[in-house]
Amino acid sequence: MNTSDKPTDASARHGEYKIPEGKLVVVDLQVVEGCLSNVQLSGDFFLEPPETLEAMNAALNGLPHDVTQTQLEQAINAVIGSDVMMFGITAAGVAVVVQRALA
Repeated sequence: MNTSDKPTDASARHGEYKIPEGKLVVVDLQVVEGCLSNVQLSGDFFLEPPETLEAMNAALNGLPHDVTQTQLEQAINAVIGSDVMMFGITAAGVAVVVQRALA
């Protein structure tokens, strides 16, 4: 196996994205053994209930470093229940900011 194909360092990664007609979304994460780890979304958006943010972070943790935009959106959408209100943030916006951090 070629280990250069799979990032194993735990260096901090950071990404920012201003969602069109939305808010700034920021992500800080690490890649550990080829998977997203310690994912922390933040920004000037709002979520109701606020616990949704922790669920979104948890949904992203463990995904492979080469995850696609579609897979990222699916992971976020899987934790957004019908009772969740999102203001200034979208699943697509989260996917973009994570991919920016990984680039």
